[in-house]
Amino acid sequence: MNLRLSDLSACFEGVIPSIIATASADGMPNISYLSHVVRIDEEHVALSNQFFAKTAANVRANPRVTLILVDGLTGDQFLLDISFVRSVDAGALFDKIARQLKASSAQIGMAEVMRLRSADIFRVHGIEKVRSPAETSSPTTGRSPISLPALSDAIKAIEQQAEADEVIDSLLVGVQRVLGYGHALVLIHDGHRDCLITTGSMGYERSGLGSEVAIGEGLIGAAAKSGQTIKVSDMSRVRRLGEAISLEAEVAENATRTVAFPQLPTAMSQIAVPMTAGGTVMGVLFIESSQRLAFREEDEAALEILAGQAASAFRATDREAAAAEVRPAMRVPEPAAGGRQVRVVHHRFDDSVFVDGTYIVKGIAGTLLRLMLEWHLNEGRSEFTNREMRLAAGARMPEIKDNLETRLLLLRRRLDEKQAPLRLLRVGRGRVRLEAEGSLILDATGGD
Repeated sequence: MNLRLSDLSACFEGVIPSIIATASADGMPNISYLSHVVRIDEEHVALSNQFFAKTAANVRANPRVTLILVDGLTGDQFLLDISFVRSVDAGALFDKIARQLKASSAQIGMAEVMRLRSADIFRVHGIEKVRSPAETSSPTTGRSPISLPALSDAIKAIEQQAEADEVIDSLLVGVQRVLGYGHALVLIHDGHRDCLITTGSMGYERSGLGSEVAIGEGLIGAAAKSGQTIKVSDMSRVRRLGEAISLEAEVAENATRTVAFPQLPTAMSQIAVPMTAGGTVMGVLFIESSQRLAFREEDEAALEILAGQAASAFRATDREAAAAEVRPAMRVPEPAAGGRQVRVVHHRFDDSVFVDGTYIVKGIAGTLLRLMLEWHLNEGRSEFTNREMRLAAGARMPEIKDNLETRLLLLRRRLDEKQAPLRLLRVGRGRVRLEAEGSLILDATGGD
């Protein structure tokens, strides 16, 4: 059986270190471990150059070397006869390896230590499977090939959605039905604060809606910054850097105005897929699995297709909602005397909003709620359009451009999740209605 590099896909995930065997000009052998080996095509591989000086000198003096790869699923070993071609320290290939190295190193707190000097490209002359005296294990994933009809249906479902919440829900449903993953998040880019905000969640005990990740931070932030998919395939030795979710989570939210990021305690694999439309990263699709090497090449490709379709749908829904016609304002009847009072506090310094003492949201979503409350109290209106909110918020915050729909969605879902006596209902394309269980009082004094 003639082996190809594409047959060894599980060997390139970095689960088990690869080994490079070199020899000096006079034949003295030397062995070193490699952190990353990347398949370029069927004839070439790239090795991360973090060699010891002896290995690097040997490769230059004697470019014919042997590479040992290990399949992370089965334990099978393969000998590759390779020869040095060239070294690159810039470009797409170098950036890809550097991102992956940084992402995996960050998980163990060594992002600033493990830096890529160059990517060395080698030509593969032959591949030989190493005979084992004992039987190697068989893959236990039991995964079936991705169904193209199922993928097509998921793409169509996303494309047909007219509202941001429907796009997010369709994307998460597609991830589960097409690929079988049960833990996923959708994070939307907030350019105003240069972060990603969790707006959709599936499978977690606590949804994490409203939790944030800074651009460039960790796996998710790195994917958003680079616009490239990044994954970690084995977290068994990874130091858990996330904060534990406290049983007093709501108390902590009220004190810090920060929502804890959801976690899968048994996660072994993670993947962050940028949601890109027109060259702009609009968010990140993040998925976790309790299996090692969970994300195959075909999984990665399918997730990129789904994420790209969702990003295009987001852009279309926001554009269509902005074009919705403004109808006459609706007046709201005065609440009955002696009815409940609902107190809303808005803090200007971070635009955070509390309803009856419970933290709801901050940032642009908080500004939008304040705008609606002011109109409601001053003009007696209960319905509002995206267009007027975009114009009014844009006058205060000129950098606001897109994704108004997703900010309203976050606000609506946080109000529902906290069971607040204040609700935001979608009543038509680009139109929402504010409902309260009593008379509203807005405290927007600008305090901290």
